[in-house]
Amino acid sequence: MENNSKTILALLVGAAAGLAVGYFLASDNKDEIIADIKDAARKVKDNLDEEIEKGKKLVDDVKTKVSDLLDNA
Repeated sequence: MENNSKTILALLVGAAAGLAVGYFLASDNKDEIIADIKDAARKVKDNLDEEIEKGKKLVDDVKTKVSDLLDNA
């Protein structure tokens, strides 16, 4: 039964993707849609870069604290 559920889900996802592509190809404002997608992708990239920098800073702070603890031990 679980296999049937996966098949149905895959079918629904494929149908949704097909509808999206069909809408895009039939749309008169393709350039606007592409610009919106690029803008959204850029925002995601910027947010990801920001989070990566925060993670790097956190790792550096932890390294410094561990080093200080080891030096004082």
